[in-house]
Amino acid sequence: MILPIYVYGEPVLRKISEEIDLDDPNLKQLVADMFETMYHANGVGLAGPQIGKAIRIFVIDSEPFKESYPNVRIHKGAFINPIITKEWGDDFVFGEGCLSLPNLNEDVTRKSNIHIEYYDENGEFHDEDFDGLVARIIQHEYDHLEGRVFTDRLSQIKKMVLKGKLNDIATGKTKAAYKTVHK
Repeated sequence: MILPIYVYGEPVLRKISEEIDLDDPNLKQLVADMFETMYHANGVGLAGPQIGKAIRIFVIDSEPFKESYPNVRIHKGAFINPIITKEWGDDFVFGEGCLSLPNLNEDVTRKSNIHIEYYDENGEFHDEDFDGLVARIIQHEYDHLEGRVFTDRLSQIKKMVLKGKLNDIATGKTKAAYKTVHK
């Protein structure tokens, strides 16, 4: 089922998410719905808060980057109750967008490598390192679980320049090609 995406200005995007019960009988359906919603909106990641749920879950699929970046590691999966335990490496600047900030892209600096612990939708524990674009997607989605959006990582001057665009998103003046929820 395709779910509406909550956009900038919605309070759920600023909440710190709570852990999920891995025995929840609806978990696999939630993961399937999140993937369907993400693909419908042409995204590469989607977090619980973006569908109005302040829960520690996100899904990613780096496949869409393969055409432009042939060497990218392809990773598709669900990350449940994740914890990034380490970020390291070079500063990696890349133009980021977000389904909760439609039609807005800005250069964001993140570390090139991460270590993350998480469970998948089958309750299996993973303890992995990621790098490059996959690490970036994970960090972006993880920020959502911590009540942050990518514009929080921009300079104060850049945030001031974007204030009007952010207000337009929050008030529904910015239209997306998918169903959204806004003030």
